Amino acid sequence: MAIRGITSSGDGVATLPDGMTVFVPRTAPGDQVVLGQVRRHKRFARGTIAALIAPGPGRVEPPCPHYTRDHCGSCQLMHLDATTQRAARSRMVGDALRRIGRLEVADPEVTPSPAQIGYRAKVTFAVQGGRIGYHRTGRPEEVFEAERCLLATPALQALHAAVRRAREHLPPDATRLVLRESPDGGVHVIVVTSGGRAWQGGAGFQRVITASGISATIWWHPADGAPRAVAGSITPWPATAFEQVHPAMGEVVRTAALAALGNVAGHAVWDLYAGIGDATAALAALRARVTSVEADLRAVAFATARGPEGPVRLIGRVEDLLRELPPPVAVLTNPPRTGMGPEVTAALVASPAVRIVYISCDPATLARDITRLADRYLLRSVRAFDQFPQTAHVECVAVLEPR
Repeated sequence: MAIRGITSSGDGVATLPDGMTVFVPRTAPGDQVVLGQVRRHKRFARGTIAALIAPGPGRVEPPCPHYTRDHCGSCQLMHLDATTQRAARSRMVGDALRRIGRLEVADPEVTPSPAQIGYRAKVTFAVQGGRIGYHRTGRPEEVFEAERCLLATPALQALHAAVRRAREHLPPDATRLVLRESPDGGVHVIVVTSGGRAWQGGAGFQRVITASGISATIWWHPADGAPRAVAGSITPWPATAFEQVHPAMGEVVRTAALAALGNVAGHAVWDLYAGIGDATAALAALRARVTSVEADLRAVAFATARGPEGPVRLIGRVEDLLRELPPPVAVLTNPPRTGMGPEVTAALVASPAVRIVYISCDPATLARDITRLADRYLLRSVRAFDQFPQTAHVECVAVLEPR
């Protein structure tokens, strides 16, 4: 059986003898495979590889042993070379815009990443049965012990090793560990728990990490509670705030988005879902009259403390603050993977903005939101960026202008 393409989730696509489409993880375009288990659904099937007869031209040996041995679900495309990965992501963006957005567009080129591994400044591990690791592909209820994550920065790989040695101090209801590296090189561990019972082991957890030669800030994030630093810096960087996981490519994307806005000097600009304020500061430097909106209080406090003065920074959900925003000439929006809510797209349609630049990490929700904006705005251009190498994710910058 021949694999003919890659889906937006990273699975290979083939056709069964009866014409039904089957999705096969860890396959490459051009692979000739023998299928193992096939599970049929109403309109499609899912299969596994029993044997690889002939590899496709882009197939490579994955550099991470967990990828094959443990069926790690954190990466989806590590069995493809970088060129083939970018081609797959390009197709994902084009397919979403054509299928969901009903747009006649070509697949965009993908700006390559300078690094294929060792780039992530944020990694999230599951905690289960004493194991600290990742879920298995196709078996999300299982967590295997991750000895090392090649996608993490060197600093986070060292922190991960120390955290594994300190696991006895974790609370019994820990469900996730988030490791982050801040722009100044500091490292953080966020311990997420399923309950609200106070965690008394933070200091012991930090001591083991410190004995490894690492100075880390330890956070505890209880269920339905606010995250708090329990050991380490008394004025910590807001480790729970949103920031791009690939700092180098994040800067490339932000630069492209700001350039796409055009001349904003003296004009009112919205910066929606502003995070820790990097784009807000850049817009202020371009002499725009910026109003930013961000729901995370810590992120806004950090952005305010480091400046610059001038931008109006609103704290809350974008949906709740739309009426407080001045009429914009331009809008920069960088929503989460779920995209913008219908209230937000409706407000943009009603706005006088002459340009909207939309940074998206999900082509499907980007395409959906473009359809919601279509009564007033047309897609003028879209660029894709290789912000998440080895995975099926891709970053886009779309430019919309009035009809």
